[in-house]
Amino acid sequence: MMTIKSNRPVIVGMFILLGLAILVVTLFTLGGEKKTFVKSFTLNALFTDVNGLLKGANILYSGVKVGTVKKISLYGNAQVLVTMSIENDAESHIHKNAKAKIGSDGLIGNRIIIIYGGDSTGAEIAKNDFLTVEKAVTTEDMMTTLQANNKNLLEITNGFKSISKKIDSGKGTLATLLNDPSMANKLNGTVDNLQSTVANFKAVSASSKNVLASLQDFSGNLNKPGNSMNALVTDTVIFRNIKSTLAQLEQASNEVTQFTVNLKTTSEKLNQKDNMAGVLLNDPAAASSMKGTLQNLQAASHKLDEDLEALQHNFLLRGFFKKRAKENKIDTIIIK
Repeated sequence: MMTIKSNRPVIVGMFILLGLAILVVTLFTLGGEKKTFVKSFTLNALFTDVNGLLKGANILYSGVKVGTVKKISLYGNAQVLVTMSIENDAESHIHKNAKAKIGSDGLIGNRIIIIYGGDSTGAEIAKNDFLTVEKAVTTEDMMTTLQANNKNLLEITNGFKSISKKIDSGKGTLATLLNDPSMANKLNGTVDNLQSTVANFKAVSASSKNVLASLQDFSGNLNKPGNSMNALVTDTVIFRNIKSTLAQLEQASNEVTQFTVNLKTTSEKLNQKDNMAGVLLNDPAAASSMKGTLQNLQAASHKLDEDLEALQHNFLLRGFFKKRAKENKIDTIIIK
């Protein structure tokens, strides 16, 4: 009788080898994703609230995965110590002035740790160092802020609703402006007047610019050597001469003022009757008497001339006058 050889052990062995191969590949794949077999160092961070962060969560730096969360434990007074496993390749890029915060992978994804900031001014991070932590905004914080914004929006909406009702009912200045055509016309007129005023302001501004330009030119000419204005401004000798001339003009003005005062006093005296000139100018009787006196003097002078003529023809004095005439004639000839 022949013995039949069974192949079952071979088949079982092949399935076992295939299972082991699948297990090894799975382990290496998961290890590659979790970077279990990559050399790493430890960093720490203290949070007040990890917001559901779990062990094994990813750690990102500049959007690149550089490690995983190694351990989460309570620390001190209501704090949470997060121990992170960071790849050695990332050590040279992370500095002591970098910060850590808790974020999410997507809008509602798993919690992760984000390392950000830091520059070359800070030293490179060392093993077991503690990173500065920034408090992350949680979903509850966002919901609280959203609720507050909703309340504010509701109040604003109610306010607009109240204003709208008042406008529709014709109450208030704005309703009058919207519903009264005459007010709209007045407003248009006011706008036109404002436009005219603005145009005038523009014209005045242009004129002011021209005046300023002229003043700048004038100032430039004053500062330019070689002209009379610059000489007047900068030459001390001319300034002293002008000052002396002004002093002389002031003295002459004072003298003219004094002369005017004296002339006024004389005029006032001439208008009064307590002096000879005033009596002659203002008293008709005195003027008439003076006129009569002058006429008498003229008549007496004429009479005296006639008497002297008569004396010249008198036989007693005729020789004297002839002798005097000859002496005068001789004196005239000698002088010539």
